[in-house]
Amino acid sequence: MVTISIQNLHKSFGKLEVLRDINLQIEAGELFFLLGSSGCGKTTLLRHIAGFYEPNRGKILFDEEDVTRKAAHLRNTAMMFQSYALWPHMDVAENVAFGLKERKVSTGEIEKRVSEALETVRMREYSDRKINQLSGGQQQRVALARALVVRPKCLLLDEPLSNLDAKLRLEMRSEIRRVCKDFGLTAVYVTHDQEEALSMADRMAILGKGHLLQVGTPQEIYCNPTSMEVASFIGETNSVSGKVSGSSPDTDGFWTVETSCGEFLARCSDSDWKPADGHDVDLSIRPESLRIVDSKPDLNGVEVFITDTTYLGKVAQYELQHPEGQYFQVSELNPRGLREAGGDVVYLEVDPKDVVLLPHV
Repeated sequence: MVTISIQNLHKSFGKLEVLRDINLQIEAGELFFLLGSSGCGKTTLLRHIAGFYEPNRGKILFDEEDVTRKAAHLRNTAMMFQSYALWPHMDVAENVAFGLKERKVSTGEIEKRVSEALETVRMREYSDRKINQLSGGQQQRVALARALVVRPKCLLLDEPLSNLDAKLRLEMRSEIRRVCKDFGLTAVYVTHDQEEALSMADRMAILGKGHLLQVGTPQEIYCNPTSMEVASFIGETNSVSGKVSGSSPDTDGFWTVETSCGEFLARCSDSDWKPADGHDVDLSIRPESLRIVDSKPDLNGVEVFITDTTYLGKVAQYELQHPEGQYFQVSELNPRGLREAGGDVVYLEVDPKDVVLLPHV
């Protein structure tokens, strides 16, 4: 278990800036996720922590130790790759033991630690199987055991579940989290799968074009995004543009925003940001926060008509359009019945607490 401090980290490949002055602290024992769209720098940051890259400037500390220029094999980290990187000519036990043999650990200690690692990932009965005799999920467990057996300070995971089918991904999410917590590991996990991050992370960082956009718990980032870029990346959202009407919030802390769909009351997710009267802003409204009703609400109501309906069993998804052209997505959990596209005008309503006011970029 180790605390990882990243200070003013900058990395360029030629003229391409990949990381731009990243400052981040990952606490000991955290399962910490790095997220962002392709090319945002998340894998490059992970490889800096691993020791595969050296930054142009900045530092990486493991507790109080500066490891910025320290070789990867001296950092006592372990990494799980997307491809598993298992040796097909070795059996399961030999694959798990490989790192220990490289470290010149005694034969007796290797046997003990391999057995413990395989027991941890529930694969001990497969120790003499060849890799090509295992399913994708079993191979993933072997890769996890191989990472754990060296007893690392930090476990690094680079999209480890991307090659698994949906059912196995769900199974391995809980398995990886269980193992990390049982071992008290600091773990840094790269993924582009928002649902994976929301279900597993203690905290997460969202990156965009080499910049750190926001850091927080899954709930903090989902409910209180600080930009439309973050709101759009983590889950789905409806983005509505408007202008602030009034230079201060009302007594309940809500700001009035004029949009093409009418007037909304909204809250600022960032208490330090105070939009001025007439400023262009964006509203982020999650699809599950909107409700379809038959009469116009007194507050935060929008006149719409249904353009599309999708039934998915546990949820119904609706696409709706305001007469001025603004589209909305609505998710209705446990639907009792379906509303058909077309037909009469209906209305959307939303609690002001669920309308997040963001700076317009």
